[in-house]
Order: sequence, then C-alpha cells, then structure tokens
Amino acid sequence: MSYYTPNPASAYTSNPVSSYTSNPASSYSSNLSRYPTGSQPRSYNHQHGPPAGSDPQLWQWFCAVDTDRSGALSVTELQDALVNGNWTKFDLDTVKMLMNIFDTDRSGTIGFNEFAGLWKYIAEWQRVFKHFDRDHSGSIEGRELAEALRNFGYNLSPPLLQALEIRYASGAPSAYGPPPGITFDRFVRACVTVKTLTETFQRADHDNDGWIQLNYEEFLKISLSAP
Repeated sequence: MSYYTPNPASAYTSNPVSSYTSNPASSYSSNLSRYPTGSQPRSYNHQHGPPAGSDPQLWQWFCAVDTDRSGALSVTELQDALVNGNWTKFDLDTVKMLMNIFDTDRSGTIGFNEFAGLWKYIAEWQRVFKHFDRDHSGSIEGRELAEALRNFGYNLSPPLLQALEIRYASGAPSAYGPPPGITFDRFVRACVTVKTLTETFQRADHDNDGWIQLNYEEFLKISLSAP
C-alpha cells in the first residue's frame, strides 16, 4: 500500500504522533486520573495555589496567562501561553486544534489539569521537532519534513510533500526559492493532519488496496475532519 507504510517501533520511540488518539489527554495528563469521572475540577482559585503534586512553575505560568482569573484558559489566553522558538505566538488554528484535543469536558476552555497534559504533549513534540530540524534553523524544510513523516510511517510522494510544505509554511512562498519552512506549531498541526486524514482514509479503504470511492458528502466529511 503506497499511501501508508506501518512504522517499526524503533523508528522514533518518543514520537507523539503514535500517541495521538481520539482522547490523548488521557495519555498525557497524570493529574486527570486522580479524580473520579465527572468530579474533575474545572478550575482552581489562584489564591489557594496549585493542585497537590503539580508543577509550581507550570502553575505560575498558567496563572500568568489566565488574565481574567477565571481558573481556565480561553483560546486567546492559551495562544498567549504557547510560543515558538523564535518567540512568535502559536498559529491560531494550531491552538484551536490543541484546545479541541485537550478540552476533555468540552467546556470551551482549558483547566489546569488539561493544561498540564497539553504542556507535556507540546514538550514531547518539541523533542521530535529538534530531532528532525537537522540544520537547527528553527523550522522544518523539505528533506527534514520528508524524513520526519517517513519515520512516522507516512511515505508521501514528492509532489504531495511539496504541497504539504507550502500549505503549512510559516510565510508566503517566494517565486525565487523554496518555501520559508514550517515552524514548530505548524509542524505539529501538519503531522496531526496527515495522521487524521490517513486514518480516515484507511477506515473507508475496506479492502486495503489504497483506493476508495466517495460521494460528494463523504469527500467533504473527510476533508473537514482535518484539524
């Protein structure tokens, strides 16, 4: 099957793509499991300090970006909490994707326990990003992107890789050179998008031959499933 080749576990053992599930917060937040279902606190009073066993520094950062003192982060407050290596804010679409992944109670905000899980998820992605950013430029370019996706098990054709690089490039492509590269935040979203679309395709590929037949509505559903 040309569109997807299963990746051996040894290819990249700390790859968070393989840990991305429909509910990754259950894998990335050690605090959430301490509360019975339905009793997880949505917020904490800033004056009472962090929850028991949590990272005090992470709590301080959470409080610093929780500007309305609600005890939970809105999408704009979460964007203020997340920065790239060049100190630019995360792309808003990436922030919304992360919000959708880690807002486990679907409240539209991120509580501290959810934030702790998200922070760990981001830290693991940062290790992956640094591993494949071979030239230490702070962005992922063509060959680096191909290597990363190949290690994740996705063997994409050169035209598709180029389209992906252009789609997630951090700036407009120049007529006289390659795309400007993919920053960390957009790299995370690109990888999650490839995984999401591949798995959606695989579910429709019942005979596992790399071909599917779709009507218009089914095509739109697959397209809209991308983060």
